[in-house]
Amino acid sequence: MTPDLLRQGAQRLAQSAQKRVEDTASGGRAAGYGRVLQDANEVDVTHGRILYLEDVSVSFDGFKAINKLSLDIAPGELRCIIGPNGAGKTTMMDIITGKTRPDEGSVFFGSTIDLLRHNEPQIAQLGIGRKFQKPTVFENLSVFENLELALKTPKGVKASMVFKLDSRQSDRLAEVLHTIHLADSVRVQAGTLSHGQKQWLEIGMLLMQDPKLLLLDEPVAGMTDFETERTAELFLNLKGKHSLMVVEHDMGFIRAIADTVTVLCEGSVLAQGTLDQVQANERVIEVYLGR
Repeated sequence: MTPDLLRQGAQRLAQSAQKRVEDTASGGRAAGYGRVLQDANEVDVTHGRILYLEDVSVSFDGFKAINKLSLDIAPGELRCIIGPNGAGKTTMMDIITGKTRPDEGSVFFGSTIDLLRHNEPQIAQLGIGRKFQKPTVFENLSVFENLELALKTPKGVKASMVFKLDSRQSDRLAEVLHTIHLADSVRVQAGTLSHGQKQWLEIGMLLMQDPKLLLLDEPVAGMTDFETERTAELFLNLKGKHSLMVVEHDMGFIRAIADTVTVLCEGSVLAQGTLDQVQANERVIEVYLGR
């Protein structure tokens, strides 16, 4: 579907449903095409982990970007990942989301879903959402229309033309608007939002997909102090409801949100623990934090 069709469809569909959402907000699959992917609600976390990476390695032109990397994340955990440039943080996210295939190792979503057998769209449908550093929103559409387009519904032209927002979807949209601090900006055109607000909107668009795991790459880069503080509130609100992996360099922000911090260096885990513990680690000081 072209951006023009998306825009026209969203604008027309929004007219009948937008007032209801505004009122509510102000008050308060297995690999292969043709087969149904396993629903994200069926992710097996009985072993206490939603994401496993074990002995994962990948090389680019002889450079080992990821080197025997092993880590795991618990359901509802907010894990922060730090490390110097070139440590492998973005490559790790690329592997989890299917953008890059490792040379060796295993990557599992829950105990049973082998992510290496799925492509990027399938992994997103399984319940893993990713936000890149630069916000990507439909700038000519309103906040409402961006969130409505992100709903987990069929996206064909015909389906979009006959789509009608139901009460459950309206309530969900209103809930997300509150969560991302944009309940008072329903009608605002996305292109006029501040940088931080665009970041929140894109996170809201991910939330409309009901992900189990969110991967967030430098989410507060370029934000004002106030926006950074509100983003910390947002992430703490999401903690427990979703699992979050946050790659960030802002130590003040990390201190505000993190229970566990993993330090990557040269493609593998250098240290892990509380922020105070990793900041006191001599190797971390040497390769990343400095003295």
